[in-house]
Amino acid sequence: MKYVLALCGLLLFGCSSKESAEKPKIAVVISTLNNPWFVVLGESAVKNAEKLGYEAKLFDSQNNPATESDHFENLISSGFDAILFNPTDADGSIANILKAKEAGIPVFCMDREVNSNDAATSQILSDNYTGCVAIGVEFVKQLHGKGNYVEILGLAGDNNTYARSNGFHTVVDKFKGLKMLGQQNGDFDRNKAMEVMESMMQANPDLQAVFCGNDAMALGAYQAIQSAGKSQQIKVFGFDGADEVVQKIKEGKIVATGMQYPKIMAKTAAEFAVEFFKGRKDFPQHIPMAVNLVNSKTAKHY
Repeated sequence: MKYVLALCGLLLFGCSSKESAEKPKIAVVISTLNNPWFVVLGESAVKNAEKLGYEAKLFDSQNNPATESDHFENLISSGFDAILFNPTDADGSIANILKAKEAGIPVFCMDREVNSNDAATSQILSDNYTGCVAIGVEFVKQLHGKGNYVEILGLAGDNNTYARSNGFHTVVDKFKGLKMLGQQNGDFDRNKAMEVMESMMQANPDLQAVFCGNDAMALGAYQAIQSAGKSQQIKVFGFDGADEVVQKIKEGKIVATGMQYPKIMAKTAAEFAVEFFKGRKDFPQHIPMAVNLVNSKTAKHY
């Protein structure tokens, strides 16, 4: 009997030791995997976490705040230890982050920020505003300070949408010869942007340019413009640095984009999570990542 009890004790101790020795798990929650750019961000975050020796799993919120909320509930109850997060909504996502924070789980935002300085552990973000100031300068140069244009915005409720638009207009609005004839949301989606561009061209046949808040929308807009036979008339400007857009810049089909660095943001977030596991608590609230202008002169470097 004593032998059996001793054996049980050893087994229990062994199980306890094994459980305590298990490494933390990292969740990567991305706003949507229907966009190649976000696929790179999400997969890079997973790969970097795994490279650092941790288990990581990717979750797709499908641009749906309710789906995102379900993910957080499940991650908290499933015992994940850190979340690398690309939010669906600058305000709506705060509640999810606070639930994780209350459970002792750090949340590191990537690319998209939330409107709070004390919810996320840290926010690693592209300098969208400054990047689009550079796009605005290129826009003015290419149109020689005059012409009619339209703008296709990203998601309503996403800070990147407004930071990019505001940076662009900081420059462009100074030139009275440039007239914006329309502005609509394309939700950062290629197909929706194509539809929006089709309707904008019908309403405004005399267009010289379109500025799109991301490259997926720039590709959708270009597709609509090409189908309408206006690829020589309407200049397309995007933002992200997607491979397909860089190639089209090299081919002279799209004028410019802003090169973001999702792999660097993902790597930084994964490294921060590991540093948190090792005891670090003093993370900067915002870490801006530079954005570089890609045009016909610089595209060869990418």
